Amino acid sequence: MSSSNKYLSIAEDAVQRAKNKGAAMVEAYLLSGKELSIDIRDGEVETMKLAEDRGLGLRVISGGQVGFAFTTDFAGDGLDQLVQQALANGKNTEPDEFYALPRVSGSYPQMEIYDPAIRAAEVEKKISLAVEMENSARAFDPRVKIIESSSYQDAEIEVNIVNSLGLSASYQGSYCGLYLALVAGEGEESQTGFAIKYGLKFADLDPVFIGRQAAQRAVRMLGAKPVGTQKAAVVLDPYIATNFLGLLSPALSAEAVQKGRSLFAGKVNQAVASPLITVVDDGRLPGGIASAPFDGEGVPTSETVLIDQGQLKGFLHNTYTAAKEGVSSTGNGVRSSFKSTPEVGSTNFFIRAGEKSPEQLIKEVPKGLYVTEVMGMHTANPISGDFSVGASGIWIEKGELTRPVRGVAIAGNIMDLLGAVDAVGSDLEFFGGKGAPTLRVSSMSLSGS
Repeated sequence: MSSSNKYLSIAEDAVQRAKNKGAAMVEAYLLSGKELSIDIRDGEVETMKLAEDRGLGLRVISGGQVGFAFTTDFAGDGLDQLVQQALANGKNTEPDEFYALPRVSGSYPQMEIYDPAIRAAEVEKKISLAVEMENSARAFDPRVKIIESSSYQDAEIEVNIVNSLGLSASYQGSYCGLYLALVAGEGEESQTGFAIKYGLKFADLDPVFIGRQAAQRAVRMLGAKPVGTQKAAVVLDPYIATNFLGLLSPALSAEAVQKGRSLFAGKVNQAVASPLITVVDDGRLPGGIASAPFDGEGVPTSETVLIDQGQLKGFLHNTYTAAKEGVSSTGNGVRSSFKSTPEVGSTNFFIRAGEKSPEQLIKEVPKGLYVTEVMGMHTANPISGDFSVGASGIWIEKGELTRPVRGVAIAGNIMDLLGAVDAVGSDLEFFGGKGAPTLRVSSMSLSGS
């Protein structure tokens, strides 16, 4: 019996035991996963961790009351205890008519989200990728002084879900990635640089490119100085644009809207951004690190256009928030593990690429700042959209990148920033489950020296 068949049988057994004990609706979510991380320093393995996790989360719904419990014990006694605990927990919750399990009909899409080459590759090969990345960075420029972190990581998961409404499904997924953080120095000055790339295919990892990219980002900032306070165009590189996009993701959840915690509440079909901005969540995106055939409730994933050419179109839903609105789930019932119930969350969440190359975007700027680093993004308010962050980057003069800049602050509101975008790059890049292309903002206030 394959592991998926075995795990589906265990999940089915748990559902049946809960039904026998009187639960009206039951769902069993069984997750099995393993994760490998390798950290290299000066060509030697500093740490190597292999973690495995396996467990079953059980949700029972009766009379609008929801009970949840989880276990790592799949034996009969363990499942009986799990059922008892979930039913007992349910009796202590407030009834809510909108709690239900999804009725799923039809088949799921076939998706290429598991690469057997990740498991097949020997550990020595994975170590050599991190070593090669470190060597590539050092070879790029002698001013690269310290490698803070040269890491390889991969993970694989197997998801099995069964509910009492006839759902029984499973899938396998995997991903791998490289991360490098380093310091370049000259005299008394030092600057940091990093590069990161995660994907679904082991063969696509390029340690030499990532090493050079991190080194180049650090070296180009040596000699950085502040600029005076002024209004100027601002160009956000894909990583920084993705940071700002991260402010939007919680605000575009139906859960946040229903709890009065979203700056987009009441704005459906209104303009909330520049007509050049389209924001999408796509759980089926080919090559997407968060792609899967179904979400944490077994609902098929989908492409959801949230902001279309600047106009707000809707929000991300799980089964509960969708029932409250009288709409269908968008397949965004996301679970962090078997130990939690499905919350509303994003999958592959991104700003759609535009027409212009990043070089063209910069060429059209008479005076401005190409932002490559921000500090303090965690202080931004996702409910109001207000932010005030430190920024570093390269000064643009007459369409050319000239000198490095640091010690600048940019402040504003994410809605105003999105509204002022006057060009979108063709270079969409993902950093984990979120991605963006280069964005150009026509004018922002820079607080400098």
